[in-house]
Amino acid sequence: MSPSRSVLLVGEGNFSFSSSVCKLDSESGSSITATCLQHQEDALRHEGAAANIQTIKDSGGTVLFEVDCTKLGECALLKGRVFDRVVFNFPHCGRKSGVKKNRELLKNFFLSCVEVLAEDGEVHVSLCNGQGGTPADQPKREWHNSWQVSAMAAEAHLILSGVHHFESDNLPSYKSTGYRSQDKGFHVEKALLHVFSRSTPYTPVQIVQMEELVEGETVHYNIPAELSDYVFRRFLCSDSIHPVKLVQDFLLEGLEEHWPVTMKEEPFPLLISAKRLQTCGHNVDSLQCYWIHLLQKELTSHVQEKDAVCSNTKAALPTTKVDRVRSKGTESLQPVCCHDFNLEVDEGLYMLRPSLLPQLEELLINKGDVSDDAQPQEENDKSSEVEGNKKEEACGGCNGASSSLFGISGVVFRSVPISLWALPAFHEILLTGVFSLENEPIKLIGHELEALLSPYGVSIVTEEKGLHLVAQPMGLIGKVFASDAADGNNHVIVSASLNLDLLAVLLFSLPDWRLLWCHDPRFLKQFSFRPPPGTSFQSFSLYPESFSFDISFWTGPAWEEKRFYAIVREASCGTVEQVKLIDTFSHPDLSQTSYCYRLIYHSHTHALSHTQALRFHKELEVLLSSRLQVTIR
Repeated sequence: MSPSRSVLLVGEGNFSFSSSVCKLDSESGSSITATCLQHQEDALRHEGAAANIQTIKDSGGTVLFEVDCTKLGECALLKGRVFDRVVFNFPHCGRKSGVKKNRELLKNFFLSCVEVLAEDGEVHVSLCNGQGGTPADQPKREWHNSWQVSAMAAEAHLILSGVHHFESDNLPSYKSTGYRSQDKGFHVEKALLHVFSRSTPYTPVQIVQMEELVEGETVHYNIPAELSDYVFRRFLCSDSIHPVKLVQDFLLEGLEEHWPVTMKEEPFPLLISAKRLQTCGHNVDSLQCYWIHLLQKELTSHVQEKDAVCSNTKAALPTTKVDRVRSKGTESLQPVCCHDFNLEVDEGLYMLRPSLLPQLEELLINKGDVSDDAQPQEENDKSSEVEGNKKEEACGGCNGASSSLFGISGVVFRSVPISLWALPAFHEILLTGVFSLENEPIKLIGHELEALLSPYGVSIVTEEKGLHLVAQPMGLIGKVFASDAADGNNHVIVSASLNLDLLAVLLFSLPDWRLLWCHDPRFLKQFSFRPPPGTSFQSFSLYPESFSFDISFWTGPAWEEKRFYAIVREASCGTVEQVKLIDTFSHPDLSQTSYCYRLIYHSHTHALSHTQALRFHKELEVLLSSRLQVTIR
């Protein structure tokens, strides 16, 4: 036990545990408050209780009687006090009470103890083997036949942070009692100590209004509500310890052994025009684009536009800024993106960037970096770059290739269905260079990437237009491809696009990509010393329960499934990890179709209880009815 901690023990029987703790921590300065539900006279009937109580008092501790652990906030003697640790050993309703009554006891205890728990405090609950219902129990009981301790704690916004063996051997004077409400002991062999801590609150839905300079025009628009937590997170800034940044650094260091690498740190706008995307020839599915309605557009003068494009790298584009960020109730938010644009027709429209390729091509054309890099060079651009230690040697040391790599990285957005590995936003790193065709540059870059990433389960698949980098279970995580020849000297531009988020999941063994976007400081704490790839992430929320709810509704002929997914993400605060269409029915006489979807709620980042998941689901019904005019069945 840490020094100088205040500890509250509830549900004591003969006070032997509290007495043992006082003996062990007599020099630590910890403040012990031991309580029991019984009257003092009844408590003293337990064998050894009087001596144990005296030991607690002699150690400076406090003993309280008639304290209901499910109503700690109402206890007059605990008013105004908070504790660093609340301990409940082997809770039980008494006699032959079933699992449902004991679940209810646990839930009410958790709801009560958070009223006296310090903000960074812990709750310790010891249970006999099998009672908790977690995979740590061996053998594990069926979930419905367990006390479901992690789910009960989630009702009080607590997460299971650790599970340890109950070390009764370290408590020599501890003697269990209370078996079936009698002064009899029970077996504590293989018992488990469950440690709980507070969950961070869910991030509220926000309206984020943007102002950006896009192709010479100042535009104002709103970020779609379901994406508001994916902007301005600065995971890739120079001093970041975020795993996405660590993965990028790892890739660049590996590639620098063969080519000099220059990374431009430009404040590129999140918005691009449909015309610009089409001009660059990027193979993007228009159905996966987040199309944006502009709030306002202002024409920028030709001089300003020229200055914005032709100035130095840092001033090439003005910094994107948030003009207004304000939390709103979800019922007041209006959709700010449309889902029925035609990329080939609506060239004057805008979208959130689905790729960095258009912006990289524009930057290269304006700066002339690709043509300069096509020949061997003594020095590279020093601004905002990551440069290899070996210039000419590295440039010519890899099968005769004579190019450097130039790249950018940032967040891109895809309007995709909700499934385990479908990311609506992720960090893309895009690297490009000019290579001689005779060196088979696509295979060359693919080989180097495979050498870096194959130890983590990444493999290369040859496709008609290049190479795909794939890994299980997420699938595609990157591509290597060629564009048109850069000049008439048998050179070609080769690019590599990689999903840094999925790579971070692989390289650090994350159980869920959504962890990358969480606000819990316990996540980044594990990366504070910049662990190398291959270091496994230790989850701070163990064995989170998942909840399944179905939703059925009638729609009209204008039904758009993309809008349904957007509303699901918004209403659930991103806790829905999978959506499956399980049934459809079209009415033979009415222009209506009935859809039935199954939603799986699951979170590795927050405490998600059945109550909270149901609250999200009810909010979804309200938003679907108001936004999409569906009729809930």
